[in-house]
Amino acid sequence: MQVWLKPDAAGAERFALAVSTAGSAQFHRYLSPAEYTARFGPTEAAAKAVADQLTAAGLSDVQVSGGRDFVSATGPVSRVQSIGGPDVLAVTGLSSSRALAAAASAKAPVCSQYWAEHVQSFKPAYKGLTKAPLPICGYTAKQLRTAYGVSPAFSGKGQTVALTELGFGTAMQKTMQEWAKRSGLPALRPGQYREQTVGHACSAPSTRSASRYDDESEMDSQAVYAMAPHANQLVVVGNGCDEVEGLLNAVHGVLIGNGHKPSASIVSNSWGLPGDPASTKTLHALTLRAAAEGVGLYFSSGDSASVDAVAEEPFATAVGGTTLGLGKRNERVFETGWSSNDVSLDGGKWNDLGAGSAAGGGTSLAYAQPAYQKGVVPASMSHVRVHGKTVVNRVTPDISAVADSNTGMLVGHTDDNGRYQTQSTAGTSLSAPLIAGLVAGAQQGRRAPFGFINPVLYRLHGTPAIRDVLPLTAKTPQQNRVAYLPATPDYSPSLEFFNYQGPGTDLVTAKGYDTMTGIGTPNGLFFTLALRLSPR
Repeated sequence: MQVWLKPDAAGAERFALAVSTAGSAQFHRYLSPAEYTARFGPTEAAAKAVADQLTAAGLSDVQVSGGRDFVSATGPVSRVQSIGGPDVLAVTGLSSSRALAAAASAKAPVCSQYWAEHVQSFKPAYKGLTKAPLPICGYTAKQLRTAYGVSPAFSGKGQTVALTELGFGTAMQKTMQEWAKRSGLPALRPGQYREQTVGHACSAPSTRSASRYDDESEMDSQAVYAMAPHANQLVVVGNGCDEVEGLLNAVHGVLIGNGHKPSASIVSNSWGLPGDPASTKTLHALTLRAAAEGVGLYFSSGDSASVDAVAEEPFATAVGGTTLGLGKRNERVFETGWSSNDVSLDGGKWNDLGAGSAAGGGTSLAYAQPAYQKGVVPASMSHVRVHGKTVVNRVTPDISAVADSNTGMLVGHTDDNGRYQTQSTAGTSLSAPLIAGLVAGAQQGRRAPFGFINPVLYRLHGTPAIRDVLPLTAKTPQQNRVAYLPATPDYSPSLEFFNYQGPGTDLVTAKGYDTMTGIGTPNGLFFTLALRLSPR
């Protein structure tokens, strides 16, 4: 178990805003992990009091964490029910929750290398439609670098991106070298990719899922590598008795670093939390520490049409998802918000299944609207009813990149037999590390890290740095509105119509800010230079 202690949240929030806001006297005057602990962290007395409680309750292996953020201990649940007090923020590690969603993989047996390379005819017709393009086999690194205008001059040299994971990929050094070679990218340098495990291993029977997560780790690393091939990568896996505790430990481990400096200034996280009070309070405290230390957190907005408990954090950048069609010359044929309407062919008839896969987004019920969203997020999206009153709250996502499994990324994977294979993988688990990699490139050579980027990001809304993602219209060619998924041994043939905004989802793609794509997607070199030239 871990008993998380209350920081000086009000003071930390004031500092986090000041250090992230241009024009403030404290702008980019970040604190080291040790300085943050001394200024805003729980006191030594509070940590000792909780440690004494745990020891008196008969628990073993009682230890105070780096930064005094929590006190960990081992023992039966029956002995910790009375642990509490005014300094306790939350207790984690007691639940059996195992519901963390990984990004789904799209393994279409027939697919295209670029949009509409192959078009499938089918019978019977559906609403007059008799043919549709096949999904993408997985965009290559070259295709995505072209789509996002990545400049070789900004390759992330000297930057470190941390990836918080629930498991390491299989033979990652070998996998990354092979993937980079096939992608036409520089070979992995010695020491460029590192792995770290943090937190205490669970001494009780673990409730962590037995599922393998290596495909997730591989996608995250390769997405960052595609955008920033010279950036260092640190993959951090958190120990714990459940996946929630493991994730929190991974983020905490990066922020504590060596006590003098965080392990990375950019963190990409593609995992969700159940949204229970303990994990939510704990994560919020960690985001305040991150902002104060100059660490930018890039969190996936989730792969369902709802607000994700991780992405709604006001001191993190929520990354939403798009459906992206690239043509034969890697030109952008279309891009729209990721939200689909699924239609399945069963018994010779098409059945409309309603809302399908989608990027997460919407209005938070927990957090008020941050100052950086004022004047950008429309009232129709920021106003929400809470306890019978209309309030103005935080809306997600903040920015977006490709995430639809119909237009995913080609990811390299080494199986248990040592064979290298590829598959198309997607979800906002893809969009978050893509954005993190782009930021690493932009941050290259800067004297201070960008840190919490949202106050700067929202000032770029409506400028050439951001490409506004728009809804599909009646003028959109039919072949750019739908994909045909052929039958597999497990599934009937189906159609996936893009940018669904009907019943079953509150997500919207609209001109300007919207709840599928935020302010939009990065617009190549304009985006990179705008971040580099923003007030310091």
